Amino acid sequence: MSFLKDAIAIFKKRELVFIESYKESENVYTFRFEKEKDVTWKAGQHGLFTITHKKIKNGIRPISVASAPAENVIQLTLGISDSPSEFKKAMLELKQGMTVKMSGPVGSFYLKDDSPIVLIAGGIGITPFRSILKQLEAEGNGAGKQIHLLYLDSKKSFVYKDELDGIANNTSITVSYLDSREDLQQEIDKLSGMYQNNGNYYIAGPKSMVESVSTQLQSNAISKKSIKKDVFYGY
Repeated sequence: MSFLKDAIAIFKKRELVFIESYKESENVYTFRFEKEKDVTWKAGQHGLFTITHKKIKNGIRPISVASAPAENVIQLTLGISDSPSEFKKAMLELKQGMTVKMSGPVGSFYLKDDSPIVLIAGGIGITPFRSILKQLEAEGNGAGKQIHLLYLDSKKSFVYKDELDGIANNTSITVSYLDSREDLQQEIDKLSGMYQNNGNYYIAGPKSMVESVSTQLQSNAISKKSIKKDVFYGY
């Protein structure tokens, strides 16, 4: 059923009007677009975004929507190196009033029940989790829930840290900032031992990180159906 919904959603194309961009931290930029009233998504989903102001190779990219549906904006956050792809160069060229096209949003990377939740982010993989946590905060559903965010960033830049700390202060959601795989592994062992298959585990980040965390969870007797993955390519 989710595949059918995605197939239908992918044909919903709309132009998004660019508002502004700003630098979050070194090599990380946020882009904000106007949100039309009929644009909806589930927190954690991604869209397919197309550059329209110039012709480039590989002009379409899947990008997680970092803003929550409750927010009055569509926000994308990208890691952009000193030698960016043509797509990311084009994103940096956007000026107020210009547009990009969005298809979707699509994907099944969103919360589905009230089970204990462990969110595991690697670097820019924090973006779908910002959407999820901001939506919980907006709905007043963060209190009393067992939700843990493990945020791994070896550079210690921790995009959205102030926002995440604010959410943690106002809800029962806990956030752990980690800068080494060893620390992440210890936290995963602790939480998977606590919740076992009564919990759901969401992993977002670079492919190597997502696969290694999934392998660790499965070695801890966590079933594949309890593990949701969102792999970020090109980072």
